[in-house]
Amino acid sequence: MSIVRCPLLIGVVGPTATGKTAVGIELAKRIDGEIVSADSMAVYRLMDIGTAKPKPEERQGVAFHLIDVVWPDEEFSVASYRRLALEVISRILSGGKVPILVGGTGLYVKAVVGDLGIPEVPPNRALRERFRAEAESLGNMHLFERLKAVDPVTAGRLHPNDLKRVIRALEVYELSGVPLSQHRSLKCGPGCDVALFGLTMSRQALYKRIEQRVDEQIARGLLDEVKSLLEKGYSPDLPSMKGLGYKQIAGYVRGEFDLDRAIQLIKRDTRRYAKRQFTWFKSDPRIQWIDVEDKSTSEVADEIVTKVKMTGLITEKLGSA
Repeated sequence: MSIVRCPLLIGVVGPTATGKTAVGIELAKRIDGEIVSADSMAVYRLMDIGTAKPKPEERQGVAFHLIDVVWPDEEFSVASYRRLALEVISRILSGGKVPILVGGTGLYVKAVVGDLGIPEVPPNRALRERFRAEAESLGNMHLFERLKAVDPVTAGRLHPNDLKRVIRALEVYELSGVPLSQHRSLKCGPGCDVALFGLTMSRQALYKRIEQRVDEQIARGLLDEVKSLLEKGYSPDLPSMKGLGYKQIAGYVRGEFDLDRAIQLIKRDTRRYAKRQFTWFKSDPRIQWIDVEDKSTSEVADEIVTKVKMTGLITEKLGSA
């Protein structure tokens, strides 16, 4: 029995620690797929434990794309991700396989399968540093008021303390002369049908998984991984080093708090991040949600295949083995 497919992209999304990567691997084995990571931290080299990248032996021969793309001190934007992801997806489809988009970074997922206003304005490090210096000396509200004056639409959907996005919006306006809110949306271009599945479970079960995962990361050597990055000269102020786990452990290494406090902060901040991920993905009506709390990885993968078959995007043909 062989599977005959229409051109198709499957997305496996949802909060951290719900088992997306393991499900993606099982799914890929069933439908001859390749995984396209949608994780904004997995793109960085040398950052393996804190990003929960699967080890080579854990990938079970399944091809992974868009992990270990840049060094921790290199710029990497949503626009960069979108360009690379669509190139990879096109190659996978051309090879007759199924791209499986796996990850919890909502902006990355939306950049591939939805309309997202991504201005083709490259980042300007010097300009960003100037804006950060202004925020430090005059306060975040100073920058936010500047943004309100030139782009009230974008300002209306941001919090004044969301400094990273406020600075990006000001950067786009200063370099292009066009408000971020007026940049034309970039349409999804994978050239195939899309089926999205979200993994969910009770909040209590998710929080327990988060705590277990953090404990496992500490046991595997997260402290040594962060120390190594700092010793190599990667600043704690880099965007990559502000990721979950890295920021808190760097704080411990710098003497800001003890290790127990760092671990508790990782767990707390990861729980908060998971809540934000739920909110983001719940707003997409295309996502079919699967409660994975009492299901094995294999059962979840089988359920996704069954659901996709019901849409007619995957069929089975008797005859060949």
